[in-house]
Amino acid sequence: MATILHSDTPRWPYADRINRVDLADVQPWFEQGFRDFAAAPAASLVYGGVFACLGLAIAGLLWSTDALYLLLPASCGFLLLGPALTVGFQAISRDLERGRKPSLIHAFGAWREDAPAVFGLAAALLGVFLVWMRLSQILYALVFPPQAGLSLDGLLTTTFATAGGLQFLALFGLLGAGFAAVVFAGGAFALQLMLDRKVGLMEAVGTSFAAVAANPGPMALWAALLAGLVFAGMAFFYVGLAVTLPLAGHAAWRAYRAVIKR
Repeated sequence: MATILHSDTPRWPYADRINRVDLADVQPWFEQGFRDFAAAPAASLVYGGVFACLGLAIAGLLWSTDALYLLLPASCGFLLLGPALTVGFQAISRDLERGRKPSLIHAFGAWREDAPAVFGLAAALLGVFLVWMRLSQILYALVFPPQAGLSLDGLLTTTFATAGGLQFLALFGLLGAGFAAVVFAGGAFALQLMLDRKVGLMEAVGTSFAAVAANPGPMALWAALLAGLVFAGMAFFYVGLAVTLPLAGHAAWRAYRAVIKR
């Protein structure tokens, strides 16, 4: 169960706002998120479907051009934009929590409740995504075997059956893990704080960092499960994101309620 984090001299800003949680606390967040999904299936599916269609369109565009090699970094980069995409799910869960009837209109308009902070977070995440894509291109140019073709079969064979491909995969994984860790720490609870308390961007991100720093084990498990949900949705040709994104978004609201003190 969550316990209050007590400290006379917090080791980081906003630490006095954080609850301690255990690994066992993570599973109930998904159970509660599923209940939110079941309570508002139409709004959740439509909102999630928008981003599923967006992901499918980007994948289709890369597939039809000579930029197929960017499909992997673009798919991984989807995780970096994740916090900014879930504001509608947060609004749905908040309305259910308050006994209000959720609506798709409210979900799509939730960003207006703290527009400057939400846009600031979205802009920051977009900047990180663009840097990630550029570094992925540079890594591909420097490390990936030059004899690889641009077809899917050629890319897969070269990646998993050559020393250069495996080296690229290892470096790509390390680079992606670094980006994902920073984005997750700053965005895990930032959007919920903006929606719930109308706090500024720096305060929201700082509190999120404090929450992750105070609960490294549970937050690592939480991040891995969220990433697993998103990748599972992508595995079904991005269509599955219409289901997995709502589950992740609703569960994120429940995690926020457990980790951040009211």
